Amino acid sequence: MIAIGSDHGGFELKQSVIRHLEEQGIPCEDMGCHSRESCDYAVFGHAVAKAVAEGRCERGIVICTTGIGISISANKNPGIRCALCGDSFSAKMTRLHNDANVLALGAGIVGTNLALEIVDVFLNTEFSGEERHLRRIGLIETV
Repeated sequence: MIAIGSDHGGFELKQSVIRHLEEQGIPCEDMGCHSRESCDYAVFGHAVAKAVAEGRCERGIVICTTGIGISISANKNPGIRCALCGDSFSAKMTRLHNDANVLALGAGIVGTNLALEIVDVFLNTEFSGEERHLRRIGLIETV
């Protein structure tokens, strides 16, 4: 299960991502927002992060206009490694090296086609499990 959330600036892209996931048979839980009405990104960043941290969802996707504010919000939650990605290579590397469990997208930065490609790479790339990466993740978690 993928938790997904956005503010009003990411609402349209979130709807496209949900459709894309559903077409692939990937279940997702829409944590809001549910319209284009102005709202606060932190509420939805925290909601997605909480679902992932508690194990209710395997991974998460958060979207706002830039991806910055909502990724900062998600990363305030223990156990969350949220990566803001604007390209497929970054999405691949953050999974391989950082075992990122939440993806942040900037709806005003990436178009729909690129965003869907980034989502696919993020969801289909497994963590390498290499000792050096495990050590580094441990250092992130202990600070």
